[in-house]
Amino acid sequence: MKQIKVEDAIGMVLAHDHTQIIKDKFKGVRFPKGHIIKEEDIPVLLEMGKETLFVLQIEPGMLHEDDAAAILRDICMGSNLREGTPHEGKIDLFAECDGLLEIDTEKLFHLNSAEHIVISCLQNNIPVKAGEKVAAMRVVPLLIEGFRLSGLQEEVSPPVFKILPYQQLSAAIFVTGNEILYERIKDTFSPVVLEKLAKFPVETKIVRMVGDDLETIKNAIVEAHQAGINLIFCTGGMSVDPDDHTPGAIRASGAKVVTYGTPVFPGAMFMLANFDDGAVVMGLPGGVMFADKSILDLVLPRVVAGQRLTKADFANMAIGGLLS
Repeated sequence: MKQIKVEDAIGMVLAHDHTQIIKDKFKGVRFPKGHIIKEEDIPVLLEMGKETLFVLQIEPGMLHEDDAAAILRDICMGSNLREGTPHEGKIDLFAECDGLLEIDTEKLFHLNSAEHIVISCLQNNIPVKAGEKVAAMRVVPLLIEGFRLSGLQEEVSPPVFKILPYQQLSAAIFVTGNEILYERIKDTFSPVVLEKLAKFPVETKIVRMVGDDLETIKNAIVEAHQAGINLIFCTGGMSVDPDDHTPGAIRASGAKVVTYGTPVFPGAMFMLANFDDGAVVMGLPGGVMFADKSILDLVLPRVVAGQRLTKADFANMAIGGLLS
């Protein structure tokens, strides 16, 4: 940093904020720290009483914070994202559509482990709305050695963030329990599932009471799958009691079980299974009906966004999985 005449400062970087006061009109930062001085700035600075400035000179091999942030943007930004206007060395990323924020957490960890790099974002695999800010990035100093950024470009392939748009899907809900089939009690489970599905572009084509018979539940799943239904939900009957037949029916349908049991509460007795064509079957335990947030709130957005979940995905839900 050095002090220099205003007229000689073109192309250099301001080392601190410069405030302008115009009576009854304006008081605030006119030229922020990090601003690259242009020829047209000189008369304004002189009017502000600034005949000399403390500046940083951009030496060969150094990058201004805005240019460094632009490199981070190029590494980070994936599909269905747009960038905001760089402001004081920071660039924000916004969702261009409703969908699921997907983050390559290993790449993000690598970037944030580098000296002088800071990148912040929302949580991974959560629903976001069009226009919502999902990430922000910058470097710490006003000027940074270019090799630091070029090294990261070689080490980390884009992108780090992307938005997965929701798919147009169809659904079937099969409500287990003879007490509901024979109208001894009212079905209060399917309305909960319908309410959650209404947040996504999913058309529910079937809601049916199927009782407790394993063969009946299995046949309902198979028929829905053969009819082209993408999402099949079976409500209740998910524990290990002898008269709980939903898990056995899902297995018998031909869908391949990914998990039976999750480290999420409510939702420990949840089951997810896939057909080879991508159709998904979910066995929903009773906690889904009673809790404001459950395993279904974690899984549904990811499935509607096209993610094919694995056992490892469910294992990773343990952190933050205590929902109530």
